Amino acid sequence: MSLTPDSYGPVYLIGAGPGDPELLTVKAMRLLGEADVVVYDRLVSDEILNLVPKGASRIFAGKAADKHHLIQDEINELLVKLARKNYNVVRLKGGDPFVFGRGSEEAEVLHEHGISFEIVPGITAASGCTAALGVPLTHRGKATGVRYVTGHRKNNGELDLNWQSLADPDTTLVVYMGLSSLPVIRDELIKAGMPGELPAVAISKGTTPDQQICRTVLAHLPERVVEEDLPTPLLYVIGKVIEVADIWGSIPAADLLDYHGEAENA
Repeated sequence: MSLTPDSYGPVYLIGAGPGDPELLTVKAMRLLGEADVVVYDRLVSDEILNLVPKGASRIFAGKAADKHHLIQDEINELLVKLARKNYNVVRLKGGDPFVFGRGSEEAEVLHEHGISFEIVPGITAASGCTAALGVPLTHRGKATGVRYVTGHRKNNGELDLNWQSLADPDTTLVVYMGLSSLPVIRDELIKAGMPGELPAVAISKGTTPDQQICRTVLAHLPERVVEEDLPTPLLYVIGKVIEVADIWGSIPAADLLDYHGEAENA
């Protein structure tokens, strides 16, 4: 995306995928290799950072709940400043920059300052992590659609989600960044009519060597995540599509609990 022939940039807003460096796109790999400066997020894996050229500068701009190394306004200002120095700037984000990555907000600021930018999509955690487990996001007879939502509450406020819309048992629901809000999410979904026995899986550090999973049902999801002490980043998938993984046994049956909390027979 080019604004004018004499504009600064482009700044490359690149999706690094869910963690596995082999899931990077060819274009992302090429642009990383040409970077002068890489501004990267907390969710970008060390294996991917090792692909940054030795002579390039790396600037950490990670954010976690209530812990911001740089606040968003500072990140925006940094990108503008670097672009105006005519550096080859890569803004590297976990997953896809336009799926809960605030990439569009950064693009807006660059545009306002006359700096061109280019979006390089990445594999978002929902598709990358579920594929690693052999769980389809849609499957005939199991789910006719998929919904992505964030469980993050801005300034510790209430989640502003349409629970009635999300409680459709024929739609796969994927929740990003929902650790602290998980009990509320469970309660509101069941209150809105989603069956408590609907299969659910929590995926920690998906696609990486440190991946951990916890399979259960919606009603018990918050308690099981606490019991397993799963580290972030965490992704939650709720829906009948999880049952498809039973065909090839990619999720241990021992992790499956029924609605009453008793282990099912394998």
